[in-house]
Amino acid sequence: MSVFAKISSSRSKPLSVVVGLVAVGASALLLTSCAAPAGPAESSDSAAPETVLCGPDAATDTPDLAPAAPAAAQTRDTTLKIGSILPTTGSLAYLGPPEIAGVDLAVAEINASAGGVNGGNVEVIHRDSGDTTTDIATQSATDLLSQGVSGIVGAASSGVSFTFIDQVTGAKVVQVSPANTSPDFTTYNDGGFYFRTAPSDVLQGRVLGNLIVKDGAENVGIIYLNDAYGTGLESNVTTAIEAAGGTVVASEAFNEGDSQFSSQIDAVLAEDPDAIALIAFDQTKVIIPELVGTQGFPGDKVYFVDGNLADYSADFDEGVLNCAKGTLPGVLADDEFKAKLLGVDDTLTDFSYGAESYDAVMLMALAAQAGGASDGPTIQANMQAVSEGGEKCSTFAECSDLLASGADIDYEGVSGPITFDENGDPTEAYIGIYQYGSENTYSPLDVEFGSLAG
Repeated sequence: MSVFAKISSSRSKPLSVVVGLVAVGASALLLTSCAAPAGPAESSDSAAPETVLCGPDAATDTPDLAPAAPAAAQTRDTTLKIGSILPTTGSLAYLGPPEIAGVDLAVAEINASAGGVNGGNVEVIHRDSGDTTTDIATQSATDLLSQGVSGIVGAASSGVSFTFIDQVTGAKVVQVSPANTSPDFTTYNDGGFYFRTAPSDVLQGRVLGNLIVKDGAENVGIIYLNDAYGTGLESNVTTAIEAAGGTVVASEAFNEGDSQFSSQIDAVLAEDPDAIALIAFDQTKVIIPELVGTQGFPGDKVYFVDGNLADYSADFDEGVLNCAKGTLPGVLADDEFKAKLLGVDDTLTDFSYGAESYDAVMLMALAAQAGGASDGPTIQANMQAVSEGGEKCSTFAECSDLLASGADIDYEGVSGPITFDENGDPTEAYIGIYQYGSENTYSPLDVEFGSLAG
């Protein structure tokens, strides 16, 4: 079965927005390498780019504060209540702040609009997701459902989302993840209530695998997290490497909660790989010192993924990751949007998945607006419709005005184009390619666009 076919899919037709659905097939995954998009894609999710010398030659804007709600909005009743289950603890805690800021920014902008959602405000309740070593996420889901939310943003981790997806979708509450990339969600029987604004790792895996072989590696090792995210990405990276003419000589898994990784490192190095793909979260801070520092594997031959592409300037000695590369779904965050996020949380140093979180809220709010009600089934029935086929719009106020005029809309996300298929998957996306400099921070190198057509 195609990875883009849903088991017993039951996504309803939109309640008040009529669009046509184009069938999408995974067999026609098209990738086009391109330069970084002009305008909004001019800066990375990390610090300002530094000059990076690799290979044999190796040697401010004022932040715009999130809009304050006008007096009219301050007196409006809440018509849409949503929750978030995002990491403030656990192995992905570094992703929580930008994601939460993205949610809060979207809510602030919606509530600042003249009509809000169906004439009322959006309320958000934030809860922690933890990681798969705890049951924090399931407790958070229970709490949010008891408070009557119609939609939930989260989780960041695919493995964590699988711990509560049945709770949420079974209650006919919409779940939108800003960062889940496991291919397993495509065929999961969620009753049509699960969506994601980040693409499946069918796409990221292909981009990363092609990159590794293009860089000259013939024999590749992989060290990966043994969960829904890690196994799915490992499989797709392996497929891409082999399709490009390379060989995966060793692939070693570790479990969430492990603190020692010597056996995996030794097993991979024993096969003398030209490059190593590291599919991990916070475990990277333990693996890299042993792999590169103790064992002496070249740092510029290590490849990262969205789960561990982060700022390591405070964690590793200068130059440890110089010229290492990694991939991250989404367009390169622009300075204007980063400034808005900083207006919400001025402590942010990483902006990963902030845009996807913002878009998740916008899409739920627009779906409620399109359907004329804010319950879960109404939102679910209109999510696909507001993402495709109509007049393009990029702000809540603009899209809301179009809906009020009777027009169909196609919301263009801050994170890039978002067109949901019948499985709740984006049918097209950008995958950014980044490179580390001597300060162990990353900056944009290239971006590839992937679309699903059939």
